[in-house]
Amino acid sequence: MDVIKRNNIKVFGKGEETIMFGHGFGCDQNMWRFVTPAFQQKYKIVLFDHVGAGDSDLSAYDRNKYDTLEGYAADIVEICRELDLHDVIFVGHSVSAMMGVLSSIKDPTLFKKLILIGPSPCYINDGNYIGGFDRADVLTMLDYMKQDYVGWAESFAPLIMGHPNNPSLGEELAKSFCDTDSDIAKHFAQVTFLSDNRPDLPNLQTESLIMQCAEDVIAPAEVGAYVHRTIKNSTLVNLKATGHCPNLSSPLEVIDVMEDYLKV
Repeated sequence: MDVIKRNNIKVFGKGEETIMFGHGFGCDQNMWRFVTPAFQQKYKIVLFDHVGAGDSDLSAYDRNKYDTLEGYAADIVEICRELDLHDVIFVGHSVSAMMGVLSSIKDPTLFKKLILIGPSPCYINDGNYIGGFDRADVLTMLDYMKQDYVGWAESFAPLIMGHPNNPSLGEELAKSFCDTDSDIAKHFAQVTFLSDNRPDLPNLQTESLIMQCAEDVIAPAEVGAYVHRTIKNSTLVNLKATGHCPNLSSPLEVIDVMEDYLKV
């Protein structure tokens, strides 16, 4: 398998250190277009699409492999090895944050730092753990996706984006959802929202930054605090940005926080 083609890998920038950006559910590498220009003069930038997203090779999609987030984490490790990367700064948005965690646990030598934007190890409430959703609500949402994927995308994207005063942001996210192969997206959503990676967090040794958005319906503040408590050697920054996609809605704040963290 051609890894470069499989994940539609793009490499640019001028630095010796590498920043790799991983996109969230229903998105692709284009979601980083407002963030990467700030870093490409000092860093090598690596962008990619998860298999099933963007311009990845859809023929590489294997339901068995991608039935857990471990399958996607294996791809990230493989990309690093294919490009002969070491000491990577991995920036993961949403579900890619957990993929970054799993990748770094799988091979800690590949990663120097993790930057986790809106991470959630488990979206479902469980006892004292607040994930943001009751299990019944998640199952209802997944059923809605199966019955009417376009309707789900158009109704949920604005809620996820969290910027009712700027509807174009929600419209862009909805279009991204709809541009994704719907069968793959439905499976990916099931894997994402039913995963529970809480037991993995204590195993992470890589230094990590957690960016927590305000008013995030997907990953509420309690989740960010939990991730920070559970990951050793982590830093938590509460953003002013609202919603779940600050890389699109508030890229300057994301850039500022990243730059401050990477200077340390």
